[in-house]
Amino acid sequence: METPEGTEGTFLVTHADEDSAVVRSVADGQIHTLADNPGLAAGELLEATLAPEPPLEVAWRAVEVRERWTVPVGRSPEPPTRRAMETGADQAVGEVTRHERAGEGELHVLTVPPGETERAVADVLDDEATVERAGRLGVDRVEVRADDEAGVVSVRYLP
Repeated sequence: METPEGTEGTFLVTHADEDSAVVRSVADGQIHTLADNPGLAAGELLEATLAPEPPLEVAWRAVEVRERWTVPVGRSPEPPTRRAMETGADQAVGEVTRHERAGEGELHVLTVPPGETERAVADVLDDEATVERAGRLGVDRVEVRADDEAGVVSVRYLP
């Protein structure tokens, strides 16, 4: 959200080193390069207000960081739920269906060719968009389940 002081929202830290950091808004994907690094690490989410750094205003600074956190993303040994398996059976390979969860979070069901689920799971676990989506949804963790024989991968965004 744009304010007179800059922009505020939830951001994913996509890159961080001693001197600077790059953050991306989870709401609209806008990228901001911070002129300095206030102790951020890649993969963190932050709720913050950013302002353009004078005089050129091409870089940004974190005016206020209200909260910082990480969202664990992991593979569960549990199989997909019955609902996920039914959804996966009813859709074509390559399709994704999103279900809202009661309360907070979402369930995403991906259908992949049988035998390709491990690769799909690895892609989900490595994709920073998974953490970005978790930040947008306001959840605390992401759990990935898969059934290789059925070609079903479920991504559970959980409170």
